[in-house]
This record gives sequence, structure tokens and C-alpha cells, in this order.
Amino acid sequence: MSANISDAIDTFNRVIAKLASIGLLLMTLITFAIVVLRYGFDTGWIALQESVMYLHALVFMLGAAYTLREDGHVRVDIFYRKFSLRVQAFINIFGTLLLLFPVCIFILVISWDYVSNSWRLLEASKEAGGLPLVFVLKSLIPAFSVLMLLQGLADILRNIVLIRKVGSM
Repeated sequence: MSANISDAIDTFNRVIAKLASIGLLLMTLITFAIVVLRYGFDTGWIALQESVMYLHALVFMLGAAYTLREDGHVRVDIFYRKFSLRVQAFINIFGTLLLLFPVCIFILVISWDYVSNSWRLLEASKEAGGLPLVFVLKSLIPAFSVLMLLQGLADILRNIVLIRKVGSM
């Protein structure tokens, strides 16, 4: 049961990350276009420049949970790698419960009013010619928190399965 839940969360975050990775290609192409327009034609658009910032935020915020799943975040593991799989699983569970979950819940709670006010105003860029989608950009903050919480739950479930499996050997 718990393996199915963690697999479903992993798949969901993988799909979100693959969609967000399209943003990398778009960001590269748009940056290239900005440079060509700026230096080749001496022109530019604020909206085009802001779109690179939006895409960067999208890639980072929506790809973080998948990076967590792939163990791609920086880890200072002076002792961790020397421990058994069982001890590593316990460390992962406690790290998720004591560090990841509180931080993500804090971000979610703190950002809620900030994002909802932005939606209420349909906040737009303060720059003339900027994108009218600041409220969408700010929505990435709670989305990041929810995706990280889900991935943390999947990791806890996976580590519980690992502890049971290793413990029964």
C-alpha cells in the first residue's frame, strides 16, 4: 500500500518536473532571442526579459521535489554514507519529519496571504510593458511547498518499507 502511494507521488512529481524542464528550453531560446534583439537590432521587451525570470522560477520551484526524489540536493554526509541502509532510512525519516516538513509547512502558511492577496489584485508587473502575471508567479511558492511535502511523504513511506525489508532479513 505505502509503496503504491510513494510510487504515485514519485510519478506525479516526475511528470511535473518533465513539464517544468520544457521551461529550460524555452528559457534558453528566449535568452538567445533577447541577446539577438538587444545587440543585433538594438531593441528589447521587458515582457520577454521577465518571461525568463518566470521560467527560471518555474523550473526551480516545480523541479525541487523531483530533485529531492533523485537525491540531487546538496547533502553533507560526513557519517551518513558509512551507516547501514537501515540507519540511513531512519536518518532520512527523521530529517524529513524534523527539517523538511516544518520548513515546507512554514513556507506554505506564511505565503498563503501573500499569494491570495496577489490573486485578489490580479497583480501585474510594475514595469511598463511587463507581464501581467505576477499572481501566477507567486503561486509557485505554495506549489513548491505542497510538492516538497508530497515528496517527503513518499520518501518516508519508501524508507519505512526499506526498514521493514532490511529488518526482516
